[in-house]
Amino acid sequence: MAIRVAHVGTGNVGRLALAGLLTNSRHELVALSVSTEAKVGRDAGELAGLDLRTGVTATAGLDAVIDAKPDCAVYCAMGDTRGPDAIADVVRLLAAGINVVGSAPVVLQFPWKLMPGKYIAGIEEAAAAGGSSLFITGVDPGFANDLIPFALAGTCQSIEQVRCMEIADYATYDGATVMFDVMGFGKPLDHTPILFQPGVLSIAWGTSIRQLAAGLGIEIDDITEVCEKEPAPEDFEIAAGHVAKGSVAALRFEIRGMVAGEPVIVIEHVTRLRGDLRPDWPQPAQSGGSYRVEIVGEPSYAVDICPTSRKGDHNHAAIVAAAGRIVNAIPDVVAAPPGNPHDTRHAAGHRQGTVQACLRSDHQRRAGIRASDSTGQPCSAAAVARPGRGLTGRGWPTRCMSAQSSAPSA
Repeated sequence: MAIRVAHVGTGNVGRLALAGLLTNSRHELVALSVSTEAKVGRDAGELAGLDLRTGVTATAGLDAVIDAKPDCAVYCAMGDTRGPDAIADVVRLLAAGINVVGSAPVVLQFPWKLMPGKYIAGIEEAAAAGGSSLFITGVDPGFANDLIPFALAGTCQSIEQVRCMEIADYATYDGATVMFDVMGFGKPLDHTPILFQPGVLSIAWGTSIRQLAAGLGIEIDDITEVCEKEPAPEDFEIAAGHVAKGSVAALRFEIRGMVAGEPVIVIEHVTRLRGDLRPDWPQPAQSGGSYRVEIVGEPSYAVDICPTSRKGDHNHAAIVAAAGRIVNAIPDVVAAPPGNPHDTRHAAGHRQGTVQACLRSDHQRRAGIRASDSTGQPCSAAAVARPGRGLTGRGWPTRCMSAQSSAPSA
């Protein structure tokens, strides 16, 4: 029997996730919610960019979604500029007994030690009341800084540092709100966009820092941020609009998980609007953009991930990957049984023995940081919220991990 799914949001990720739903026989679309008035009343197939008509037309708000009583809602509404509203939407869906997978709000990928406890408790209570589960994911934050580094770390005897990188040219990305308002491209160098307001980077990618730390058994002392901007050498156009000479045309930032004064877990982004800007910064492994995971340890790794698509460039391929991860997780999130919210079976791979994070300081080298408990299981917390027990569990779902690594059914 097909899983009854409602869909919320038809932006860049949402449109491709919707197409994935409509072309996958495991799912039956029962409702569609949009935030743009011009999209209300249009068929889901049209909004997904497909040459088909589904009979499901878009509505505004969540009322029709909840009334449809789906097994799961795919939530891809904007979360970057409306975080509290996005969280409220998710809480409402969970309380109504609807499982949720999606791309936003990012803080719910791993909210522990980032969100105040009272807010986490409210989300957990809603999920427990509805017997529902929640899984927020993507590419970055997402599989490029959870599944991939955990898989590599599962082979290491010691780890000094984990670094996850996105190196990309965003010139073809047409999301003007994200490009100009959130990231600050095309703005004066002294302008502070949403992304670089104090603490925002640590929230947006602190989820990945905290999740990696939990999976490796590391207690992070602090999360710090650094950023560098590069001006445009001349006026030029990008898909999202105009970039004036002297305005921001390239960014490099890091979010660093610190232990004993050392950056042990690092998320780094190098984002250009032209390939010739700042050639001294890290370069992608393929034209346009790629992801990279580096582990300093025994053994060490430098792994480049180069998504491509027959239907678009590197930016399109990355969005396809994010949408695919969301859609492919639906069956496992819906089927997740009630259970212990501190399941230690983590995506690091059921590894046996003790992996130590051998930090650079002599004291930390001697002490080590255990990434497994006395049973040899990784010291992470749980996967996704199981029906009747609350919010996303702490860690990466073993069941959902397998869903992401398998090809979707025809």
